Amino acid sequence: MSDAPDSDAPPKRRSRLPLVLGLVLALAGGAGGFLAVRAGILPLSGIAQAQKETPEQPAPARLGAVAFVPLDPIVVSLAPAAAGRHLRFTAELEVTPGHRKEVEALRPRVIDVLNGYLRALDESDLESPGALVRLRAQMLRRVQMVTGEGRVRDLLVMEFVMT
Repeated sequence: MSDAPDSDAPPKRRSRLPLVLGLVLALAGGAGGFLAVRAGILPLSGIAQAQKETPEQPAPARLGAVAFVPLDPIVVSLAPAAAGRHLRFTAELEVTPGHRKEVEALRPRVIDVLNGYLRALDESDLESPGALVRLRAQMLRRVQMVTGEGRVRDLLVMEFVMT
């Protein structure tokens, strides 16, 4: 007799039960693991730890009263080496509301100080990466010296264009 399978017999079908059972168990295990980490039972997730350790964010503080004093646009010619280039500068001053009238009365002096400062700049002073931040700080300090301490909170640059 031969050990060869009978060629007339139909082939046996493999059972799909192990495949379906494995798929169901994998889904159940994945869902259970997700829920355990999400609930904080398993501290494997940095997100779950961060959520527990992060205190509630306090409400943002209310903004105090503020007023703005617009400055007239300033156009200055840059140094002779700049080949006839100009700088157009417009700003507003953030002031304490009680000092608005005083600062408005000093606006011609403020513009004069800013005009003199901007005219003294070289083109290289304006083109460096941190130029605007540095220039703004310098101008704010000069404005505060003209208006007096405690009157001007900030200098807001509205336009800074080289043409």
